Amino acid sequence: MLPETNPAPGFQKHPDHKVDVSNFTGTIVVTADGAEVARSTSALLVEETNHAPVYYLPLEDIDSAVLKDSHHVTRCPFKGKARYWNIRIGNHEIDNALWGYEMPYDEVLELAGMAAFYGSKVSITTDAKS
Repeated sequence: MLPETNPAPGFQKHPDHKVDVSNFTGTIVVTADGAEVARSTSALLVEETNHAPVYYLPLEDIDSAVLKDSHHVTRCPFKGKARYWNIRIGNHEIDNALWGYEMPYDEVLELAGMAAFYGSKVSITTDAKS
């Protein structure tokens, strides 16, 4: 087993904190201002202590034409440094509508190349397959 090179510092202080990542089987569709901005059958479901479940979609499943870089940055002690994007539909721009971890900590490496949307800023529809 390779040694971890970028471990999450949060787990040392909070060993009971959980960040569970699993494959979502089904389709996720994201719309903003009535326009489809993402559709994926390769989403991940992240279930984290004290947080609502969040779907992460591969960046290639998100319409890059509507994405605008945001200068907003946050840091999560369990997942890493997050960058944000705005969504621009016509003349309307939705600030910091989605985020992703370009270099996530080792415990959540599967989030690299993925992004999640704020459900309060867009509409997220799920079609789970059993």
